[in-house]
Amino acid sequence: MNESTRKPRVAVVFGGRSDEHGISCVTAGSVLAAIDREKYDVVPVGITRDGRWVLEADEPAELAIRDNAFPSVDEDRAAVSLERIAGATDLVVTEPSSPPRTLGEVDVVFPLLHGPWGEDGTIQGMLELAGVRYVGAGVLASAVSMDKAYMKVVLAAAGLPVLPSFTVTERDWSRDQAGVRERAEALGFPLFVKPARGGSSYGISKVHDAGELDDAIAEAHRHDPKALVEAAALAGREVECGVLGSLHGGDPETSVPGEIRIGGGHEFYDLEAKYLPGQETELDIPADLPEDVVVQLRELAARAFEAVGGEGLARVDFFVMPDGSVVINELNTMPGFTPTSMYPELWKATGLPYPELVDRLLQLALNRGTGLR
Repeated sequence: MNESTRKPRVAVVFGGRSDEHGISCVTAGSVLAAIDREKYDVVPVGITRDGRWVLEADEPAELAIRDNAFPSVDEDRAAVSLERIAGATDLVVTEPSSPPRTLGEVDVVFPLLHGPWGEDGTIQGMLELAGVRYVGAGVLASAVSMDKAYMKVVLAAAGLPVLPSFTVTERDWSRDQAGVRERAEALGFPLFVKPARGGSSYGISKVHDAGELDDAIAEAHRHDPKALVEAAALAGREVECGVLGSLHGGDPETSVPGEIRIGGGHEFYDLEAKYLPGQETELDIPADLPEDVVVQLRELAARAFEAVGGEGLARVDFFVMPDGSVVINELNTMPGFTPTSMYPELWKATGLPYPELVDRLLQLALNRGTGLR
C-alpha cells in the first residue's frame, strides 16, 4: 500500500504513572475493541507504572476488570518510543539483543490516560513537541482542568457557578493547622477533601465534622501534596453532560444530561460505586429534569468547555440543587470511556453510538494540526 492510500496509524496510549493506571487500561480495552480496523491501523502502547513505554498486545479482552482487580500494562514487553525520522514521527521498538525496528509513522495518538502525567497536559506537550496529532484537549485546557483549584478560578472568572473551596498544600498544613481548621469550619460541615489533581475518587473523603478533618487531609495528601477543601452540595443531584467538538469548526455540541443515583450504602460517588460491579449505582439517561434546567445544563457545559479552551471532548459534572439552581462540580478532559461509562452512554442516548463516537474523536484529531491554534 503506498503512502497516499495507507490507513491512518493510531497509537492508543494507556496505563501511566497515576493512581488511575488500571482504569486507563480498562478504558483502552474498550477503545481498542471499538476502533474500525478497516479504517485505521492500530498500535497499542502501554505506559508502565514507573513510566516506561512498551509495545502492548492488541488483545482488548485482557484489559478488563476481573474479580474486582484492575488490569495493568505488561512491564516485560518490548520498549517503544516516538522518534522524529525524515520529517515524520515514527514508533520505534527496541528489544534486547536486536537492532531497533520501526513500526512506521504515527498519524494520531489516542491518549487514554487519566490523572497526572497524562491528563494534565504533560503528554499533550510532548506530542506537540513531536509534531503528532492527538485526541482531546491541548496543553492548557488539560492542565487547568486537571487542577481542580485552578479550574474553579477559570470557571468563576468566566461567570460560571462553582462551589466554595480553598486549597491546602503540605506546606500550608505543616505551618498553620489551626488556620486550616478555622477555614474549614467557615465552609461548614459536611464538606469534602480531595486531591486537587486526582480523579476517579481516589483520596476523596466526606468530612462530617471537625474531628474527621485531619485524617481527610492526610489521605488527600497521600495522593497529591495539594488538597482541595470544598463545601458540600447538600441534597444536590449529580448530573453530567457530555461535550464534543465540531468537525467543521462550529460551536461544541452537547449531549442530553444524565443523572447518577448512588445506592449500596455509598455516601458519594466513590471509586467502588463508579467501577466495581454490584454497587447498585444507576444512571438515568436522560435525567428526569425540567426542560429549562436541561437547557441551562447544556448551555453551561458548552460555556465551561470554551472557558478552559477545550478541544475534542469533555464531561462536565454538575449539582442540581433542590431550588433548581445549578453549580459546576468539575470538568474532565478525558472522562471514563468504556461503553458503559457515563460519557459514551450520554452520547449513545443523544444519537451517537460508541464506535461512531470513537471515530468522531479520531477524525477531530486528524483534522487538527499541532502547535498554536
